[in-house]
Parts: sequence; C-alpha cells; structure tokens
Amino acid sequence: MRHYLDRLQESMIAKWNTEALSDYRGKTFTFANFATEIARLHTIYKFLGVEQGDKVSLAAKNSSRWAMAFLATTTYRAVAVPILADFTPESISNLVEHSDSRILFTEPKCWSEMPKEQLDKVLAVVSLEDYSILYLQDEVKREELESQLATIPEVYPEEMKHEVVNYGCGSLDDLAIINYTSGTTSQPKGVMLTSGNISANIDFALNNIAVEDGDKIISMLPLAHMYGMAFEFIYPICGGGHVYFLGKTPTPTLLMQALAEVKPYLLITVPLVMEKIFKGKVMPVLNKPLMKVLTKLPIINNIIYGKVRKQLLTTFGGNLRSIVLGGAALNPTVEKVMRKVRMPYTVGYGMTECAPLLSYSPWQTFVAGSCGRPVDGLELRIDSTDPHKVVGEIQARGANVMVGYYKNEDATKAAFTADGFLRTGDLGVMDRKGNIFIKGRSKCMILTANGQNIYPEEIESRLNAMPHIAESIVVERDKRLVAIVAPVADDEGASDETLAQYMEANRVELNETLPSYSKITKIEILREGFLHTPKHSIKRFLYN
Repeated sequence: MRHYLDRLQESMIAKWNTEALSDYRGKTFTFANFATEIARLHTIYKFLGVEQGDKVSLAAKNSSRWAMAFLATTTYRAVAVPILADFTPESISNLVEHSDSRILFTEPKCWSEMPKEQLDKVLAVVSLEDYSILYLQDEVKREELESQLATIPEVYPEEMKHEVVNYGCGSLDDLAIINYTSGTTSQPKGVMLTSGNISANIDFALNNIAVEDGDKIISMLPLAHMYGMAFEFIYPICGGGHVYFLGKTPTPTLLMQALAEVKPYLLITVPLVMEKIFKGKVMPVLNKPLMKVLTKLPIINNIIYGKVRKQLLTTFGGNLRSIVLGGAALNPTVEKVMRKVRMPYTVGYGMTECAPLLSYSPWQTFVAGSCGRPVDGLELRIDSTDPHKVVGEIQARGANVMVGYYKNEDATKAAFTADGFLRTGDLGVMDRKGNIFIKGRSKCMILTANGQNIYPEEIESRLNAMPHIAESIVVERDKRLVAIVAPVADDEGASDETLAQYMEANRVELNETLPSYSKITKIEILREGFLHTPKHSIKRFLYN
C-alpha cells in the first residue's frame, strides 16, 4: 500500500503548471499555487511552534483554500480536525476545545460568533477566505510573522518544485484525522483515522477508477465528511485530477449547470440527488401512455432507452464514465429505471469509521439492490447463523478501520468485538459472491410482539416511489406502524383535505404489498419537510 502523501507529491511535481483546484465560478489554483500555499501555511505552523501530532481544526464550507489548508496540515504531519460548517458556532468551539486544537481555520463570521473563553490552547485563527490571521494568541508576534510570510513568492517557479514539494510522508500508523460524527458537547465521538486508513481508500480508488489526464470532478458533499473528503478531493487530487468545489449544497438546477460546464469524468453523490433527477425528468416521460406502449415492444424499447441514456449523459456533461452513489439506499423504482436505460451507476457502502469505504463494485459488475463487494484489504462478515439468508450486523476488520474514538475509551471498546471486528450498526446479508445487501440500521429495526423483524427503510423505499411523496420515515407508536411523509413540491398548493386523500390512497395501495405484521396504520403529513444531516440523511431521532 502506497502512502497517499507520496502519491500527492508525485502528482504535484508531474502536474506543476496544471490546474488543480477551482472554486466553481471563482478562483483557480494550479498545482504550483497549491505548493506555494502549503509552504505559506507551513511557515505559520513553524513560527507558532506547531509540532507533528498537534491538532488543527477546519470549520467552513467547501473551498479550494479549505482543501489546501487540510493538506498543508497533513503534509506537516499534524492532525487535521474537519468540523462540519453546519454545526453551530458553540458546537464548533466545543469540538475545537475537545480536540486540543492549536490552530483553527474558519470564516470570519463564524469566528465572530464563537464563544472564545474555552479556546485558551488555540495559538491562531486563520481565515479560510484569504488565509489572513483573525486571531493571534501572542499579538506581539504578528509583525514578525507577516514579515516571514512576505518572503514567500507569489508562486514558486518550476525549477524549485522538487525542493518545495518534499514533505516526507511519515508512517502509515501516524494519526492523520480526527473526524467528529456529531457536534454534541457530551462525549462527542471523534473518529481517529491514520494515514494508513486514508491510504487504503485512496489506493483502492485509484486502482479501480483511474484518473486520466484532463479529468475533472465536482465536489459537492461536505469536505468535513469522509465520503466527500476522500472521494471528491483526496483521491482525484492524488491522481492528478482537477477538483471544482461548489461551496454549498446544490439545488438540482445548480448541479445540472455545474455538470454541463465542468463535464466531470465521475459523479459521486447521494441517492437523493439522483432520485430527484429521475423523478423530475425521466420517469414523467417514460410514464406517458404512448411511451408505456412503445417500451414494451422489443427493439423499439432499446432504442428509446438508448436515447434517454444518451440525453442524460449529455446533460451530465458528456464525459461521465461512472456514477457512484452512497450514504443511503437507492429507491428500487428509480433503480429499476436506471437499469433499463443502462446508466453507468453503482452503489457503495461506507462509514466514517472506515475512512469511509467498506464495499464497492464497478458499475459493469454491480448487482442491483446491493452495495457492492468488500474492498481490498478489508474483511466483512455478517453476524448471524446464516449470513446468506439470516439478517445480522455487518462487521469489518482491515486496513480501512479506525483506531478508535478520541478521548473516549468506553465508546472505542463498545465499537469492537472481542476478535477485533468493528460493529457497524448496519444490518444485512451477503450473497455467495460477496455482494452486500443492507436491510437497515440496527437501532431503527422494529421488533413486533410476535417476534417479527421490521426494517423501516424497506417500507420507506416503497413509499418514496409513490405519487405525491418526496420522503418518508416509518416509526412505531403504541405498537402500530405510522408513516411520516413530506409531500412533493408540486403539492405545495394542495389543501390539507386533498393531501390526506392522496396519502390514504397511497397507504391502501402500499399495504396490499406488505405482510400483515408490517402494514401502515396511518400516514402523517409533514408539509415543511424533514430536517436533514449534512449528508442529506433525515434526522430520524427528531420524529420518533
């Protein structure tokens, strides 16, 4: 396994004058610019006495400067602490304190709103808008620091690239990242990931989805989340690609504009985004009476599906070689249509504790309904009496798996089995070829009085494919199953009575397909929609 920083240095030197990072419709940085900014930040670290292993927090929206600050930290062999920009200033302050961070990168507005009384360990706060110093613990040193920074050229010339890009990778066992999974103040879980954990993911990605000259990719998932960080940033940049940062969660319109302009080779996103595109653009066309007839005719149906595929890929920029979905299950109805039009998609499975990937298959060999096979160097097992038929917890052991939770020994101990497997908390089965089929989260599973296991996610996937429903969750109330649904935007003007009629019709139709123990007794309508996590998952705990 190659150290990911070794790959980074190799790409920076080889691609010196090539564009590396761009803020969408904003500034672009070449690999030479990248190296210069890393040198500038290393100067700040050295001046302030930051040592290898010290913690550096980053709390801001996605941007090129966020990306360069992150790699400036890890190439210095300090520990990066990415914090989701969606957390409150108070939560960010708590996590900076909990992680023992010495430097904080953030935006001026966030810094102005943060409670600062507990940040006595922080030596400096740096703006991620322009790398200006927002706060210096020892203000007397500001002039001297600025004097040193002034000696760094605007960009290092190519003849100096081998001298400038000479970071030293360190050990694969070095702690590289502490990634917090929540912003709570009580026992926050900071996932400790090593350089080896990251390198295992980057190795697998580059070996299975090669980055070619001129390849571009759009980063839209939060960089403070391992899915976005590893596969929309570290992997393509280590492969010499060009990353565009949208800077915010995109609307479907903004995303389609960006895809058309950037023309990425790879689209990495969550199923919800793809479901919106297919429900809004593809399925209404295919569901027209004439199209339903034509798509049942041999040869004609292939021509129609082929045209739909070509049009979609053109809309996505025309250069897509693969679409990788992750973070949640793909709606079966949407997946069926995607299979018919032969979209080059696949579904992966991961979690922060595995930096993040556990399973993946190329779209050419991907099995519908699954989330791929275990990645290289990782052992997955199903904790059940019959892993092929009986649902059990998915457990993992290998190069991707974290070393534990920062300053939380109890949580670390609880996360692993006696023989060293990580308890994922996800339930599933595995077929004889190694394909993983996830049934749901163990904490979401509902056990009925007669011993039947109900997986809400399976019912929700059917609900989400029904008319007038954008999203849903299924909960248990007084030993009965209730569905909470958010209506589609098109129904915003519908009366409460009309919406209730729509949903009752859906409930009756749904129950015809369900066994008696999992039938829905009531549908509650949530007009304002659900609150989501930064990776677009519904915050289920708010609605139970």
